[in-house]
Amino acid sequence: MTFNSPNAETYDLLMTRRSVKAREMVGPGPDRAAMEKILAAGARVPDHGKLSPWRYIVLTGADREPLGELIARALIEENETNPAVAEKMKGYATQGPTLLVAISSPKENAPIPVWEQELSAGAACQNMLVAATALGYVGCWLTGWASYSPTVKAGLGLAEHEKIAGFIFFGNQAKAPTERPRPALEDVAQWGWPE
Repeated sequence: MTFNSPNAETYDLLMTRRSVKAREMVGPGPDRAAMEKILAAGARVPDHGKLSPWRYIVLTGADREPLGELIARALIEENETNPAVAEKMKGYATQGPTLLVAISSPKENAPIPVWEQELSAGAACQNMLVAATALGYVGCWLTGWASYSPTVKAGLGLAEHEKIAGFIFFGNQAKAPTERPRPALEDVAQWGWPE
């Protein structure tokens, strides 16, 4: 294996990767072998201290349904949401064929700041989205209310110091997505020392 060799196709992939709404995905999602490749790409991110401050729960098929039930229950318990509205949220986890719950899991007694460990978890999520695209799948990284819910966090078995970095859906696209607005470089990049 050669590291850090130029690859124009990779740049093209980065410039044309586009999220697809989970509810617009179609099956099949990545199988076990493809998901293992996607997860392996997630492990190849900057990771100060070699801490692997992230972990994942991969849900497919009927394994996605308990998460929908958990989210619906959490809405009622935490927000006193109308049960009919909560019932609709049961379908949240089954929107896309494969669901990965990305968990930021910083090592508490490490000399590396938690913020750096959380950035590594975010980088892992992005690497997995790019890897899925490279393998012929599409992805969508969502957060939203459920990712901050103590009930959902507890139901998924997260430790007190862990956070849900996102719900990442993987599948196939029924139609090609359109581009969305991107920032102009002059709005986000400064060249030279600040005045």
